[in-house]
Amino acid sequence: MNTDDLFAALDRQRIETPSWGYGNSGTRFKTFAAPGAARDVHEKIEDAAEVHRLTGVAPSVALHIPWDEVSDYAELRRFAERRGVTLGAINPNVFQDDEYRLGSVTHPDPAVREKALAHLLECVEIMRETGSRDLSLWFADGTNYAGQDDLRARKRRLRDALRVVHDALPDGARMLLEYKLFEPAFYATDSFDWGAALAHCVAVGEKAQVLVDLGHHAQSVNIEQIVAFLLDEGRLGGFHFNARRYADDDLIVGTTNPFELYCIYAELVAAEQDADDTVSGTARNVAYMIDQSHNIEPKVEAMIQSVLNCQEAYAKALLIDRERLAEAQSRGDVLEAHRVFTDAFRTDVRPLLRDWRRERGLPEEPIHAHRASGYQEKVARERGTAAAGGGFPVKR
Repeated sequence: MNTDDLFAALDRQRIETPSWGYGNSGTRFKTFAAPGAARDVHEKIEDAAEVHRLTGVAPSVALHIPWDEVSDYAELRRFAERRGVTLGAINPNVFQDDEYRLGSVTHPDPAVREKALAHLLECVEIMRETGSRDLSLWFADGTNYAGQDDLRARKRRLRDALRVVHDALPDGARMLLEYKLFEPAFYATDSFDWGAALAHCVAVGEKAQVLVDLGHHAQSVNIEQIVAFLLDEGRLGGFHFNARRYADDDLIVGTTNPFELYCIYAELVAAEQDADDTVSGTARNVAYMIDQSHNIEPKVEAMIQSVLNCQEAYAKALLIDRERLAEAQSRGDVLEAHRVFTDAFRTDVRPLLRDWRRERGLPEEPIHAHRASGYQEKVARERGTAAAGGGFPVKR
């Protein structure tokens, strides 16, 4: 790929950052208060705009309801646009209320299921007001003990709810179904792996696609193979990018296993270039979203680092010599194919990305520019240090 084509591909890259990554959020055990951390959705949007200003590839911010609840979402949309970003995926919350102790849409009590479904439909309406394309669904539903509930009944309850939400989506919108191997349900999680998520999506309709969170797998699972499979099925809808050392740690993407991130992007780039319109169309419409809780890191700088790591992995994947790779694969030349594939990974793309940024009027070194700008010191003075406790944010 020549430089012009490479730069054009980099121009098309988009990484959505999450509102919750800018506030005080962390592990279930403790959330450490950070000076200048965003206290409300408007400050979160301002931080997201700063990340986009410095990187040029993070033009949207995902919202979490009710953490980011406001009385006028149309005005919030205008507020974001005035700062150079748009509102992205809407993430409902059906895991924090006391009623959800035994589940939300899979709860044995119909009244609790109705409450959870009403919230999901409320978020569909919020999508209309914000202009959001994606409804990002994650369910903490599950059981802790054998015999606690009927597993097949819970599966049917989940599907019934998904079907109602799917049919309520506006034209052009999608619902992205996330899965998680375990936690917080320790015996059986209702949306427990990519196969279950795929089966639900196929059953409920074309607007349903699978969301892959990099932290939601067992150790040594081949995530890029899952990505390839879902791309080929036309059902890969999005990513929640993060990294884990042990389980769902929500570390900065690309920090613990950069080769895995590269391999994932390699599959995505290959699919974008596929002759099959279904595969290439799916790849071009994947939503790339960060999902991280920065507990001990500076919030904005951590998000910039996350975006840059994704950009580097994508640039390396674009450098794969696809013709040489295909030739080696067709000959069954195992080691030559591996060398071609890993040569791109070993390439230092930072000089190339500095050139790309310079040509587009962006800082060549976004981290250095952020530190030199005084932005962090400014928001620390203006916002102070908000109180923080344990676990996730809570609705005020």
